[in-house]
Amino acid sequence: MLVAFSVAPSGGEGSDASVHDAVAAAVEVVRDSGLDHRTDSMFTTIEGEWDEVFAVVKEATEAVGRFGSRVSLVLKADIRPGYSGEISGKLDRLEKAIDARRED
Repeated sequence: MLVAFSVAPSGGEGSDASVHDAVAAAVEVVRDSGLDHRTDSMFTTIEGEWDEVFAVVKEATEAVGRFGSRVSLVLKADIRPGYSGEISGKLDRLEKAIDARRED
């Protein structure tokens, strides 16, 4: 399964609009997990089995929780049993489709 998630703190003392330290703590959890992952400016996507993926999301959320009194979590999942390598596979198929359209 693929899970894309975004997690951010709110309500901390002296909080401002920047949450990069909290996000860094969450991304560190993801990187330390050993799961395939990709981080962009809005979400981190991780790939693995249900229990391992959600354990990482929980730990990342708890890491962010240390930066504020509340945490906001946005999550989207693509659950497709029997498939792996989709974190890159989906993008590869997209690029092939774009190239095919340009050839027409």
